[in-house]
Amino acid sequence: MKNEATIGFVQEHREEDVRKLALQTRRDSDVDLPWALDQIQGWQTARRKLPSWAAIDGIVYPPHLSMEQCSSQQTALYKCSIMDRLPEGSHETLVDLTGGFGVDFAFMAQRAQRAVYVERQEHLCETAQHNFGLLELSHATVIHADAEDALQDLDTKPASTLLYLDPARRDSNSARTYAITDCMPNVLELKGQLLKTADHILIKLSPMLDWHKAVSDLGEHVAEVHIVSVANECKELLMLLSTDHRGEPVIHCVNDGQVLIYSPGEDNLPAAIADGENAAYLYEPNASVMKAGCYGVLTQRFPMRALATDSHLFVSDDLIEDFPGRRFAITTITSMNKKELGRALKGISQANVAVRNFPMSAVDLRRRLGLKDGGECCVFGTTDATGRRLLFLCEKA
Repeated sequence: MKNEATIGFVQEHREEDVRKLALQTRRDSDVDLPWALDQIQGWQTARRKLPSWAAIDGIVYPPHLSMEQCSSQQTALYKCSIMDRLPEGSHETLVDLTGGFGVDFAFMAQRAQRAVYVERQEHLCETAQHNFGLLELSHATVIHADAEDALQDLDTKPASTLLYLDPARRDSNSARTYAITDCMPNVLELKGQLLKTADHILIKLSPMLDWHKAVSDLGEHVAEVHIVSVANECKELLMLLSTDHRGEPVIHCVNDGQVLIYSPGEDNLPAAIADGENAAYLYEPNASVMKAGCYGVLTQRFPMRALATDSHLFVSDDLIEDFPGRRFAITTITSMNKKELGRALKGISQANVAVRNFPMSAVDLRRRLGLKDGGECCVFGTTDATGRRLLFLCEKA
């Protein structure tokens, strides 16, 4: 796609600092420097996010912002696992109506007999066409069109088609948007046509959205909600709509290898509360469980109790190996009394400090305790059900 000088420059300098290259490289050479810098930075990002793509010479990468926003290999493969659980034959055709850089499409297309990539930006279509050849996606068709126009023209059969959409979450001024109605395309306006075209529609939404509101907006056909986190950071909110579904969805909280699946009806009871004074283990739910807010489910599924309604920390007498979050062995529990603190912190000079439902930030608490950041010890500042401010000194279990 570029001259030999530009391609050679990318190959020669792709391990180097992009900012230094931008300052040191002559602008009057035969090298298309802006494009080359995008490729170098894109490849460096791909080593972390898309290792299988980074291993293929010749993949063309978009500008830095698009690379940071695109799906990772891990989240793209998770979408493939959703496809794998659909009824046999229900996704012989995959249509991605918002193709973008094409990461999700490329991985999901491997599960389909026919795959259609739709994108409204022509340069992304050209990039996708080039990359799909290198990725051996010979059955992929690239269409340059708006999602709305492409949807009208689809000749797919409803029983064998999966539609995928990742609406753009930036407005015309490149400002971030979160509400479904502010994204492009507006899937609420398209919902009727989407359900007429395919039996299953998978929609990727902002992880900032309230999933309850998203389900309410999208209606009774939402069969599954997937809250997907990577390394305890919430990355994606996925909604699976099915034409034959009516009623409440099943919620999937996923963080790397940790999975918690439940129905909203299971979370009607409040989390059971316990006195944490004599507990042996402390638990912090992962980011997806916290996003779901399914604390009642935790105390029903596991032999544990919450420290308080709003603290979102849990305790148990015995270690729960399969808890969806972080596990800690409690070594000491102390109040904020100066003498008690002195005894509890004796010999401890550094710790990882966190707070839940506590009148101080983690930084302020660490400063108050005179601790350096890091080490093996973990300190949780929280409030119990009686209103006491407590510190839990722990070690990872």
